[in-house]
Amino acid sequence: MIVTIDGPAGAGKSSIARRVASMLGFDFLDTGAMYRAITLAAIRADVDWADAEQLIAIAKKVEVEFRNDRIFLLGEDVSSLVRMPSVTTVVRHIADQPEIRETLTTKQRDFAFGRDVVTEGRDQGTEVFPMAECKIFLTASALERANRRYQQLAASGRHLPVEDVLAQQNQRDMEDQCRAIGRLRPADDAVVVHSDGMTTDQVINKVLAIINERKSSLQVR
Repeated sequence: MIVTIDGPAGAGKSSIARRVASMLGFDFLDTGAMYRAITLAAIRADVDWADAEQLIAIAKKVEVEFRNDRIFLLGEDVSSLVRMPSVTTVVRHIADQPEIRETLTTKQRDFAFGRDVVTEGRDQGTEVFPMAECKIFLTASALERANRRYQQLAASGRHLPVEDVLAQQNQRDMEDQCRAIGRLRPADDAVVVHSDGMTTDQVINKVLAIINERKSSLQVR
């Protein structure tokens, strides 16, 4: 069974998807980490971000693997490195390349083949796994998501005014919704979950209920 969890930045989809996968005994596929790993490889190669051919060559050449929820680039565990701000600020150059998205979509489908998987991202239910058995679109209001991100940053020692966090997030939302490929939107058959005012455990319980209901409906057929 494939479960897709899509949603905007700051909706908590990565942490929710990871915990849900663990609770179900499913594999977890962090697609954003794949794009970030390719971005890290490009940074290390000192690429010209305007050179599409060079970016595509790197994406096709480098080996990216998931092992026990950790991501490896050419055999190196880069799970923490791919979350660095230096990667975040330029990952769009990788994510916006159609040929790179095609390459990584193939890798994502290969990973999921024959497995029970929870996968999260921006276009998992619409582009990568349109035939997924269960699709969820996890979202929250802009201010709610900005406050959550503010708290995450503060916990890691980075203190930004919440207004700045909100402005950056709004810019990201606009870019994600207007992308020519892989744009952010719920699949037509996705269940939309608005998490404003909900605790993490409440969101997890809601997501699990949706998945279990879907599993039950599939067993009846």
